[in-house]
Amino acid sequence: MTTTAAESGDAAPIHRIVVGIDGSVGGDRALEWAAAQAARSGAVLEGHASYDPGYVFISRQEVQMSLQKALDKAAAHVAEIAPGVTFKGVTHEGAAAKDLIDASKGADLLVVGSRGLGGFAGLFLGSVSQQCALHAHCPIVIVHPSEVREHTKDRP
Repeated sequence: MTTTAAESGDAAPIHRIVVGIDGSVGGDRALEWAAAQAARSGAVLEGHASYDPGYVFISRQEVQMSLQKALDKAAAHVAEIAPGVTFKGVTHEGAAAKDLIDASKGADLLVVGSRGLGGFAGLFLGSVSQQCALHAHCPIVIVHPSEVREHTKDRP
């Protein structure tokens, strides 16, 4: 016998879409794709921004302020392109791939850009998106920077 949330007195499940935020063109396109999907599905959109303290030579407060600015910018962009979507920003101190993989637990979807800010610009797939594709706990969408404009141009 199956019990629904209403019958058991539990609240309806919260649908979550997790998206990586890093300020890159690919990350911005992933955010746009994820916002459009959240608008269609009614999911909460969680933007996750990470930094690895081993590679940062400024204070923790400066890094946190920078990450918060990136999340604030992402929230404003989501409000502009998908006004009904609830956006939640989360910052992490650690490796982006691990943080996104951990955040994918219990999520309906993980969305990342194909390439971020680091490494080798000529690669089609970056190390974070590759690790997420291999280890995510939910379905994953990897958005190439040129894909989103075509995918969402006829949609709100």
